[in-house]
Amino acid sequence: MGKCKYTYEFKKQVVTAYLNNEGGYRYLTEKYSVSDKKLVRQWVANYKKYGDSGLFRSRKKSTYSFKKKLSIVELYLSSELSYQEIALQEGIHNPSVIAAWVNRFRIAGPDALRPQKKGRKKTLDKPKIDDSKTQETEERVVDTSVEHVKELEDELLKLRIENAFLKELRRLRLEDEAKMRERHSSSAVSEENLD
Repeated sequence: MGKCKYTYEFKKQVVTAYLNNEGGYRYLTEKYSVSDKKLVRQWVANYKKYGDSGLFRSRKKSTYSFKKKLSIVELYLSSELSYQEIALQEGIHNPSVIAAWVNRFRIAGPDALRPQKKGRKKTLDKPKIDDSKTQETEERVVDTSVEHVKELEDELLKLRIENAFLKELRRLRLEDEAKMRERHSSSAVSEENLD
């Protein structure tokens, strides 16, 4: 099944069923033919946090500042929180947006999170078409499949371990340097005593 766009009414019906204890995420996913159990979980979480507005599909594409994106990516990398948890905490309706930022950050560093310059690919003939095409392509690039997110999370775990290892190395090196300085100063003192 392609990417379905579920209506507010449909989401509300599923969420209400869940809140009335008519069944768990898996049962409701099958009963209402939702493409993914995670969607139902996300709707319920959004509804609990934002009420009805959490179920509206945003027509307006939310834009976030470079600083905001960077702070969210850093929060994800430095904490054990999931995309879902950070999205709720930061008021972002779509957790896969965070996955995309983390992915871009991993590939190209902080600069990948800076806003793209508008009008780079515009031609005089067809400015409108080009614009929508680049937007579509950008949206398609965001792979939010479970496997891909899992892959990303595994990579990030490796990175965190690497990071911790490097920090430990640096700490040991600084300790060694401090000990060396101590030895120097104590040997200098003992030489002075000999005089």
